Amino acid sequence: MTPFPGSGLAKGLAVTLRTMTKKTVTEQYPDTQPDLPPRTRGVIGLFEENCTVCMLCARECPDWCIYIDSHKETVPAAAPGGRERSRNVLDRFAIDFSLCMYCGICIEVCPFDALFWSPEFEYAETDIHELTHERDKLREWMWTVPAPPALDPGAEEPKEIAAARKTAEKLAATQAAAGEAEMAEAAEAAQATAVTQATAVTETSAVTEAAESTGVAEGTGAARTAPEPAAPEPAEPGHAEPPSPTDPPEGQS
Repeated sequence: MTPFPGSGLAKGLAVTLRTMTKKTVTEQYPDTQPDLPPRTRGVIGLFEENCTVCMLCARECPDWCIYIDSHKETVPAAAPGGRERSRNVLDRFAIDFSLCMYCGICIEVCPFDALFWSPEFEYAETDIHELTHERDKLREWMWTVPAPPALDPGAEEPKEIAAARKTAEKLAATQAAAGEAEMAEAAEAAQATAVTQATAVTETSAVTEAAESTGVAEGTGAARTAPEPAAPEPAEPGHAEPPSPTDPPEGQS
């Protein structure tokens, strides 16, 4: 269907009329802060620990407003016989927000998630030179970066979290196995000690019983072999029997 002449003008006037009839709402800024969307492009925060000084953000920036300085340090060998390695150490990371056009290319190309968008937009300055934020200022903006949205319940677990979880589970299993082995060794040692003590007690009892049996046998044999007192022989005729030790002397009754 071919639109009739003037239909576009009529639609524009309709939009204007609808807007004119709405009630005007004034936001009381700065007393009332605006409710910004979570993906608002306000200022860029730097997570310095993740930066490897790869220079991708500085090379891809269309405005050349990112300044990075670094130096190399030698890292000693991790194991004996290994070779030393060198790594880049960040000295300066600055963004000139007077030149930045908030395209977000630097955040997208960062391979190690060192740059993030913050919804903060209140960083106006009276001097244009103060709009160049050094790494300390960029680090402060990290505290205003909102948390990432929750993952979909059916989404795959991130590789970093999965690797960290598997490492933690493996370490916990190793520690548990080591603890069980120590408990088993302690139980075996306690059992061996108990067996040794029981054996020593049994041997001591056997020696004691053998000694007692030997003493009883020796006493019985001595009693059996003891000589019996001899009977007095009869006195010959004409000889007087010697007085008994128990008989009283003569003249005493």
